[in-house]
Amino acid sequence: MPEAVANSLRGLYAITPEGLPPAGLLAHVEAALRGGAALVQYRDKSRDSTRRAEAARALQRLCRQFGARLLINDDLALALAVDADGVHLGATDGDLLTARQALARGRLLGASCYADFECARAAAAAGADYLAFGAVYPSPTKPLAVRAPLTLFSRCRAELRLPACAIGGIRLDNAAPLLAVGVDLLAVISDLFDAPDVAARAAAYQQLFKDETREFPQSATF
Repeated sequence: MPEAVANSLRGLYAITPEGLPPAGLLAHVEAALRGGAALVQYRDKSRDSTRRAEAARALQRLCRQFGARLLINDDLALALAVDADGVHLGATDGDLLTARQALARGRLLGASCYADFECARAAAAAGADYLAFGAVYPSPTKPLAVRAPLTLFSRCRAELRLPACAIGGIRLDNAAPLLAVGVDLLAVISDLFDAPDVAARAAAYQQLFKDETREFPQSATF
């Protein structure tokens, strides 16, 4: 992975909530972007393909205005159709190698690895740009999700040398310890988009990264 890409994969990763009307979705995401969110993932499991495509295109325009990047959750075809900045795939949502080959140069491929380091190793071999582990805390979005031990993040850095994303139950008051163990991206849904001031909450998350003085080991290259 080019060093510039790896270094840019750090910060708040806003995952869109489901159930918002289009105008509300855009307003919430715009607020998160104003607060400094580095990446946005459009997540919509509905079968309304027309609505999903329209929303994805609108979100892509919005992200470009703020210099952020949009990834599509679990839908490579939609990501390609709207020229999104990448796609994020779960274990049963498509072949990572196929996605890597289909994505244009510079587009991002993220992979859900849950609590399984061997899954992460395979995803890295298939060309993933970052690896997501979770749930790191009890999650209101996926209450039955298996908890991911925090040791996965230090292993990801030391053994795979790829940016690591934490997801699941993350709140502003429990996020800092994740940075200390090697997390590069904080994927947040509820604590961000349910906040009374989304922009302020996003800015508070970004401040955690500014306050974090941890650096990559000198021997680590991407």
